[in-house]
Amino acid sequence: MSELTEGILAPVPCFFDENEEIDYAAFTEHVVRLAVAGVMPVVSGSMGEAIHLERDERIKLIKETRKALDAADLDSIPIMAGAGGLSTKQAIQFATDAAEAGAVSVLVIAPGYYGLGEANLTDYYTKIAAASPIPVLIYNFPAVSGGIDMSSDLILEIASKSPNVVGCKLTCASVAKLGRIAQTPLPPRTTGKPFLALCGFLDFLLPGITVGAGGSITGVANFAPKTCQKLWNMCQQPLTGETLKEINALHLITANADAVASKAGIAGVKGLLHELYGTPANVRSPLLAAPKDAVSELVNNPAIVRVLEVEKSL
Repeated sequence: MSELTEGILAPVPCFFDENEEIDYAAFTEHVVRLAVAGVMPVVSGSMGEAIHLERDERIKLIKETRKALDAADLDSIPIMAGAGGLSTKQAIQFATDAAEAGAVSVLVIAPGYYGLGEANLTDYYTKIAAASPIPVLIYNFPAVSGGIDMSSDLILEIASKSPNVVGCKLTCASVAKLGRIAQTPLPPRTTGKPFLALCGFLDFLLPGITVGAGGSITGVANFAPKTCQKLWNMCQQPLTGETLKEINALHLITANADAVASKAGIAGVKGLLHELYGTPANVRSPLLAAPKDAVSELVNNPAIVRVLEVEKSL
């Protein structure tokens, strides 16, 4: 089993049957599909409806993912798991569970219920990092955490105090913030590797890489994993001349798809995946399934059609 590394990760949707019970077979089949393309899974993240999952469900999802990857001879693919909680105690429990179930790192979102300040957030992350058996990444996503938007100064302050905070995911989409974080020297991490700054959307991967991004956690990888992986591989080449033009062209295709998929939300993406792979389109209440006409519009959206054309060509 490999450690967390740079590259493309997918926040895997949690698939439910008509009774809102988890369809573990559909989930693991999808994870293996992504891993074959080189994409690493994030289990129980925002797109995975983590907020709707019970503790035992989170544990089983990780265990079943590890089992499926190993059975498919994909034991080198690491698992990242969501471990954010509304209390520090809960997040520490989720992180401990994730480690025991087979994850190699945890992604921890800020608890947004009380609109916490910097002192609270510093206390939250440093305590989780100190107690977690595996490395911790800070997840900055203002839209789903009560508007909390962590600054680069705050993230760096927390990281400087906590060597087990080894990276961050920035779904605030700030290239400037990412650059400040990625290029600021920090004491050695518990991974022995540099601090890993990840783009929370694929649509700023290319500019992100120019300032030090180590990859992206992107929903686009759920329906175009080969395309996302190709973009990542291309971005490892010199970003000059004709090569840069080719990278920019592919980046625009994926960025357009990312914008459309983000607007469609969890239910929309599940509807799209149902059309592509037959995975269940069900969500867990209070979310509602996407209407058929909305799914049809998504499937036929020019940006989605274009990225799927590229995907089929690979």
